[in-house]
Amino acid sequence: MTKLRVEQVAVDSDAALQDWQHVHNVIVPPAAMSIEEARERAELYHLEVAYLEDVLVGCSTVRPPTDDAPDVTVIARVLPAHRRQGFGEELYARGLERAREFGADVIETVVLASNEDGLRFAQKHGFVEFERYVLPGDTVPWITLRLA
Repeated sequence: MTKLRVEQVAVDSDAALQDWQHVHNVIVPPAAMSIEEARERAELYHLEVAYLEDVLVGCSTVRPPTDDAPDVTVIARVLPAHRRQGFGEELYARGLERAREFGADVIETVVLASNEDGLRFAQKHGFVEFERYVLPGDTVPWITLRLA
């Protein structure tokens, strides 16, 4: 069995940033971002990209706590063609470990309501809906879930 290769996204790594951006934009098109916005995320958050050999399969984001937002957010994204193969499990486990390194008391995730696979995954892993909101100009709600 081929092992998943996971790499942290560095601010100066254009290839990894583009891969992270691609997965993010495929999974959450209403929040599609430019490469510069992805670079800003890499400065603020812990980003990773995952490959099966040389094939991009997913990415993750861990938002550390801040004074304004003390909760840690863990997001694992897997491209549709690579779901249900355990890659989300591995990305989520890595994100959870990083959240604990950040000293998380409360762990959250955010899922676009139209991403039924993502919602099922979060609920299967013990997350429960905490908040639902629609951003200005959007029509599909975002769902914040907390690990129970």
